[in-house]
Amino acid sequence: MIGAYARGGTGTGTGTGTGTDLAADEVWAVEAHLEACPVCRERLATAVGTEAPAVAALVEDVWAGLEPRLARDVPTPPRRRWSAGLSGWLTPAMVPWLVMAVGVTLTALLLDVAGRGFGDVSLVLLFAPVLPVGGVAAAWSRGLDPAYELTAAAPRAGLELVLRRTTSVLAVVVPVLLLGGWATGVTAAQWLLPCLAFTSTTLALGGLVGVPRAAAALAVLWAAVIVVPSVALGRTAVVLHSAGLPVWALVLALGTGVVIARPGAYSVLRNPR
Repeated sequence: MIGAYARGGTGTGTGTGTGTDLAADEVWAVEAHLEACPVCRERLATAVGTEAPAVAALVEDVWAGLEPRLARDVPTPPRRRWSAGLSGWLTPAMVPWLVMAVGVTLTALLLDVAGRGFGDVSLVLLFAPVLPVGGVAAAWSRGLDPAYELTAAAPRAGLELVLRRTTSVLAVVVPVLLLGGWATGVTAAQWLLPCLAFTSTTLALGGLVGVPRAAAALAVLWAAVIVVPSVALGRTAVVLHSAGLPVWALVLALGTGVVIARPGAYSVLRNPR
């Protein structure tokens, strides 16, 4: 079969079986086997020299032209270790969203400190639960990441990559929120649990409708139900008081459970994502 495959390459240059007794499925089987078998690749090299001298001469001519150029080429410098490791946690598509989240936090902090007539409502507290959601959506978005298809097809894609990038978003946003809360007197207990609950719920719903859509829907819902009424009435919503923390803990547990129960939902390419 290797001899017939080598002779077939003489006529077509593609190994499609033309001019040989090999059927198309046999040619595909031989090529698949050659990819994993070094012994048969050596046999093919020998067969080409004897069965297809024209092909052997062509290969030698091509190699004779390439070898001097390859010897002169400067090797590509190795990637820095920190850069190679960072690519497993971040994507350039996340940077604008992270900058936006930091900018919104600083703006809310300035408005809180300046006291622009929002009563007892802290804008840092209102925005804190949903600020990481935009970065999480950008971390796994087909429309924002130009390398989305390549990333989604990588061996480590899926839930592991989503969780890595979610962690990187939280690692940037949470310290800024801690600083804003300290400056305005808002304790982390009031917003950290809702923040994690919103993030887990975004990932849980993202397994059904896509992470960007889930993030957008939850952000709009939060703005309509919590942010607008709180600013209009001049008082903090009940869900952001300490009495609402058990509810947020339950939401966090449910969202985390759904994510763990459906890990395969984040490794399938679908149009909405």
